[in-house]
Amino acid sequence: MEFNPIGVIHSPYKERGDAPSQGRLSQNEISIEVFDSYVEGLQQIELLSHLIILYGGDKADRIILRSKTVFSDSEIGVFASRSPNRPNPIAFCVADLVRRDGNILIVKGVDALDGSPLLDIKAYSPSIDSFPNAVSWKSINGVDRSHKGI
Repeated sequence: MEFNPIGVIHSPYKERGDAPSQGRLSQNEISIEVFDSYVEGLQQIELLSHLIILYGGDKADRIILRSKTVFSDSEIGVFASRSPNRPNPIAFCVADLVRRDGNILIVKGVDALDGSPLLDIKAYSPSIDSFPNAVSWKSINGVDRSHKGI
């Protein structure tokens, strides 16, 4: 299986330490450039308020399988975390769509590094994609560090 990027993400985050621990914690506007051959797929996207952005974490460490979270000093498996380091570094953000300018989407809530390959865009659906009673590390550990993400 091969992924062909459909665009590129332009952000102020040049290095891993520049990006917020979770994109939802940032109000920075970034631009997502969709390549010309995929612009037709943007038809009516400007009617949406939120988008699921899938992109490649091309600077991730693909060997690490355990990671610490902000909620605990002990390590957990990367599949039980939101660590950017994983065997297949596919990153996921729910972004606020600010506006569309032709083949450029201006969004908030994305933590991608500048130049990250855009893999896909999907419409966010609050009735399908939101689970208010979901169990998370925050709820398990009883700590409110929501400002740091997980």
